[in-house]
Amino acid sequence: MSSLIAMAGKGGTGKTTIAGFFIRYLIDNKIKPILAVDADPNSNLNEVLGVSVDLTLGEAREGLKNDVPAGMTRDMYMEYKVHEALVEEKGFDLIVMGRPEGAGCYCHANSLLSKYMERLAGNYRVIVMDNEAGMEHISRLVAKEPEILLIVSDPTFRGVQAAERILKLSKELNLGAKKTYLIINRVVGSIPESVDEYIKKSEITLAGCVPEDKVVSEFDAKGKPTFNLPKDSRAIQAATEIFEKIVTFAKPI
Repeated sequence: MSSLIAMAGKGGTGKTTIAGFFIRYLIDNKIKPILAVDADPNSNLNEVLGVSVDLTLGEAREGLKNDVPAGMTRDMYMEYKVHEALVEEKGFDLIVMGRPEGAGCYCHANSLLSKYMERLAGNYRVIVMDNEAGMEHISRLVAKEPEILLIVSDPTFRGVQAAERILKLSKELNLGAKKTYLIINRVVGSIPESVDEYIKKSEITLAGCVPEDKVVSEFDAKGKPTFNLPKDSRAIQAATEIFEKIVTFAKPI
């Protein structure tokens, strides 16, 4: 039975970088097989992981309009495209949802996509899904409750307010996350007192903080995958300590 880890957070918080750290932690601890799902329309998880992507499922969905070969049903086409879009890497597989390029109703296409994503997900022990702030991708594309909803924020008052809104949205959608945690990213020194007080009064459980790390900034500036940060990176070490506390759903095999 697979466990879904759903990543969320407003843009610019480093959510996708933290998702990459999480995948690295799972690999290092031999918790596998792993499926990484980039469900953020602004797809860049592949860049964090250092992986090239030739086809997104949004592009495959577009193909349902005109590209279904003669003698192949739409169901057969979509199943074929889901497997074609799957990128197999050492330690994990990756699939990018993308988004449709044109207008029109995608109800049938989304239904097919949901069916084959659910079938694909059953082949993995852990699924790490990187999302935009909204939770609709999770509720629509993977029909199971997340083991962990991991919300990433910057160390600002508005940032943690946004994180709390994401938590409330997940409840409105009946997402059913078994555990929800907040990670404060890019902390210089300690989080401001006002932010700390807000968190204590909110419903969110703070899992920990990841410090500002110049090595992460250097990697980003050069377009290097932060997945490959050195082990002595302050950000990697802090993230690892957090994951050690919250990952209780699996034992290494």
